[in-house]
Amino acid sequence: MSIDGFETEVHAWGRRLAERLPHGARNPAALAERRMMRVMIGDPRLRAALFRFVDVRPACRDRGELVRHLHEYLEEASAGANGSGTARRLSGLIGRRPFELPTASAAALGVASMSRRFIAGEDAAAAATELTSLWQRGRCVTLDLLGEATLTEAEGDVYAMRCADTLNVLARVSAAWQPQPLLEHDGLGRLPRANLSVKVSALTPHLRANAPVRALEAARERLLMLLRLARDSGAHLHIDMESLDTRQSITELVLELLGTPEFEHGPSAGIVLQGYLTDSEEELERLLGWLRERPRSAPFTIRLVKGAYWDHEVVMAAQNGWESPVFTDRRSCDRHYEHLARRLLDARAEGLKLRPAIASHNLRSLAHALAYSDRLGLEPEAIELQVLRGLGDDTAAAITATGRRVRVYCPVGDLVAGMAYLVRRLLENTSNDSFLAAQTTGAVLDLLLEKP
Repeated sequence: MSIDGFETEVHAWGRRLAERLPHGARNPAALAERRMMRVMIGDPRLRAALFRFVDVRPACRDRGELVRHLHEYLEEASAGANGSGTARRLSGLIGRRPFELPTASAAALGVASMSRRFIAGEDAAAAATELTSLWQRGRCVTLDLLGEATLTEAEGDVYAMRCADTLNVLARVSAAWQPQPLLEHDGLGRLPRANLSVKVSALTPHLRANAPVRALEAARERLLMLLRLARDSGAHLHIDMESLDTRQSITELVLELLGTPEFEHGPSAGIVLQGYLTDSEEELERLLGWLRERPRSAPFTIRLVKGAYWDHEVVMAAQNGWESPVFTDRRSCDRHYEHLARRLLDARAEGLKLRPAIASHNLRSLAHALAYSDRLGLEPEAIELQVLRGLGDDTAAAITATGRRVRVYCPVGDLVAGMAYLVRRLLENTSNDSFLAAQTTGAVLDLLLEKP
């Protein structure tokens, strides 16, 4: 098939998904949020002020503190000749005595509402109703326990026990779900209903680039316990990736443990590949080489993401005088992401016990992966698409409507623990370069599906 012919198939898949996106007009809350996003996208100073308010919200003890912080941030955003006009109007409203408390309270409620949209509950038990609802609507789920930094060994123990408790709750709750063949089986066998994402950095306070051996020793026993529990409960354990300086240690630990005879037949497990890193193709080839050398009867999942630590990587590289490890041009990153997706699907077509998981909210990226999977003649259930709860709800509905498998990534935790996550998601949703921003502003479909 020619390249032009393949692009035709990509566009066809893109239109197929777009036609099935729920209409915002039918959902007043979604419509109001999109209007708010349009304002924020066009007003960076207002956006910065609101992000600061989101960040400080959990620490405010009463409405008086809410008023003071919100008023200060909006005044700063409106200062100067280039200040935000919207921030100036809001600041003036808050400064008027009859309106200050209601306005600040409404802003605080808005933050709480946004957090509930992104965060499924404080823990697995609290999120059980939402997880069951997603399953009933034809969507797989994975849980992520919010909180990334562990400062003491005691905190590492607490996080490990939270993970263990979550696995037990997921196993118990999911056992009562109605059968969903598309979500539970593919050409490689059974897909676990219970699925948990784990951060190795939360298992140990010693995860440092300059002391990898110490980090591996500190995290090994806790991760070993979770792998055994996932195996015995029939769950999937997925290892998340964070900043580049911890990737080597995390990858070595995961491959070492999964490569032992104890875990040859389970559990179902996987790892994250970050497409925004310029060396991620070499990292993928390393993972595929490991799969060839140590064939496990249990399939291995590679979750391809763009990456959520772009700012951190750019700043760290600049501070140390290094070349940036991430793509700084969106189109280059998108091209690389598509290349990695094709390589993952090629590996599946070659017969590796690999489950490619394409995690994106970009309509073009999803359509490209689906079209390429079809081109290879893979069965529909061979590819899994993944989205984040809150940001990818409409996309998940559209994927489900096409008869393909989608997994919703559901964070759990309290508002304080989830604040860093919430701010990153809001940044993603309002970035001028983001696909979600393009959707919000009504970009033409052909432009959204344009080849990068």
